[in-house]
Amino acid sequence: MVNSQMVNRIIVAIDGYSSCGKSTVAKALAKYAGYTYVDTGAMYRAVALYARQAGIGYSESDNGALLAQLGNIHIGFVQTPDGQHVTLNGEDVESQIRTLEVGELASQISTIKEVRAFLVAQQQAMGEKKGIVMDGRDIGTVVFPQAELKLFLTASPEVRAKRRFLELQAKGDNPDYEEVLRATNERDYRDTHRAESPLRQAEDAVVVDNSEMTREEQMEHIINVFRGRCAMKSEN
Repeated sequence: MVNSQMVNRIIVAIDGYSSCGKSTVAKALAKYAGYTYVDTGAMYRAVALYARQAGIGYSESDNGALLAQLGNIHIGFVQTPDGQHVTLNGEDVESQIRTLEVGELASQISTIKEVRAFLVAQQQAMGEKKGIVMDGRDIGTVVFPQAELKLFLTASPEVRAKRRFLELQAKGDNPDYEEVLRATNERDYRDTHRAESPLRQAEDAVVVDNSEMTREEQMEHIINVFRGRCAMKSEN
């Protein structure tokens, strides 16, 4: 781990497609640097879970009931022996928000402008003191366009679907690969075509295609980029 007092603290924004390992990379980099990690995707999943549990229907054109409840949605992060977990109104909902169904609902909810504004304001407040690693789909373009380091992770849809398939199997689910691939492609389309803050690569982002990289190779590359960016800030 790098002592955070020995380096210039920066904001690291990690964007990319679903199942590219953004959270894994962000957690590992935050641990290495002694930074705070924020999983913004989990925040959208928590909103989706709230709506599902409350029986609130919504769409881009009819979302009044959901918007009326935003003030009652309180999302937090807590450290547990298993790592960082997400809380919703004080309840640990880490396992509940990681299902395929909640993930698809979160992708739909993320198209609603007011929901994004509600969560982006919270995310920006978290980064005021820097020393933060945040992953999502619009971190480098909307949340922190001024971030000193922007990473954009990508991989082929087939590779990402296989990763998600194995992840669901490991959790005891019985997924169908073709269904997971279909959901992956549909989510890619929604993420890149939504009117509000679509997924796109920031012009100054470092692109990492990890389709054929091991986790170790990927982290070695990213840590080298991170160290270089911190050194550049020190020189400035």
